[in-house]
Amino acid sequence: MRVVITGAAGFLGSHLVDRFIRDGHSVVGLDNLLTGSLANIAHLAGNERFLFIHHDVTNFIFVDGPVDGVLHFASPASPDDYLRYPIQTLKVGALGTHKALGLAKAKGARLLLASTSEVYGDPEVHPQPETYWGRVNPVGPRGVYDEAKRFAEALTMAYHRYHGLPTRIARIFNTYGPRMRVEDGRVVSNFVVQALRGAPLTMYGEGQQTRSFAFVSDTIEGLYRLFHGARVDPTNLGNAEEYTVRQLADLVLELTGSASRIEHRPLPVDDPRVRQPDITVAQRELGWEPVVPLREGLGRTIAYFRERLSA
Repeated sequence: MRVVITGAAGFLGSHLVDRFIRDGHSVVGLDNLLTGSLANIAHLAGNERFLFIHHDVTNFIFVDGPVDGVLHFASPASPDDYLRYPIQTLKVGALGTHKALGLAKAKGARLLLASTSEVYGDPEVHPQPETYWGRVNPVGPRGVYDEAKRFAEALTMAYHRYHGLPTRIARIFNTYGPRMRVEDGRVVSNFVVQALRGAPLTMYGEGQQTRSFAFVSDTIEGLYRLFHGARVDPTNLGNAEEYTVRQLADLVLELTGSASRIEHRPLPVDDPRVRQPDITVAQRELGWEPVVPLREGLGRTIAYFRERLSA
C-alpha cells in the first residue's frame, strides 16, 4: 500500500509511519512541525519507501500518484499545546480534516481519523462506551480541542454517508511512551521529566481524578488493525485499567527513585474527573486489547527521557 499520514513527525504519527514501513508499505508523511519534530523521523532519512513533505494540511493537499489510505493525525494534542495554539487546533480539526477527506475522495482511498477520548468531555457515564455522546463545554478553554475533534468526526461521517467514502474513526485515550516531547505537557511526560530533574511533581487538585494509560505500541497496534478492518463507527482505543493521578505519581517516583515532592495546584477548568474506555468493541471486532502493563511501559518511557535529558 501507499498511504499518507498527516502529523507524521508527531508522537503517534511517527510511530505509525514506522509501523506501515515495517510491514512493507510506502508512506508520504505531512507535517507543518508546529508540535512535531524532524528528530522523530530522522532515522527514515534516505528510506526509499518514505517521503516527507513539510506542509500545513489546513491548505490544499497535493500528493502525486496513487494513494490507498489517508491517516489524519495532524493536531496539537496536549493541553499545553492546544491552549497555546487554540486557533490552529480548531483549523486543523475543521479545515485539515476537510482537506484530508478531500484527498482520500480524490484518490479513492480509505481514511482513518485520529479522534480522542476528549469528545466525551467530563463524562456522566463511566466507563465510556462509543454510544455515549459526551458532556463537553463548547465555549470553555478545552473546547478548542474537544469540539474540533467532535466536528472532525461529524465531517468524516458525512463524507462516508454522502460520498460513500470508506472511513474509520479512532477515539484514542491517554497514550504515552518514547518520542513524547520533554515539554509535552501531558501528565506522564510531566511527572517523568520532573522526577528525573528532581523538580516538584505538578499535581492538579488532590490527584483523585482518574485516567487510563496505554503504551504507544499498544495504541499503534489498535490503530493499524482499525485501519485495515471494516468498522466505520467510532472505536475506543485505550487501556481499560484505571488509575488515579496520585497513583501514577507514586509509581513514577518509585521507578525513578526520585525524592521529588508533590506540588498541588488548582484543577484546570473543565478537567475531566474520570476517564476510562469501554473497549468491548475493539476486543470483539479487532481482536485487540493492550498488553503492556503500566509499570513496564513507564520503565521504558523513563529510560527514554533519562537518555534525552542526559543528552
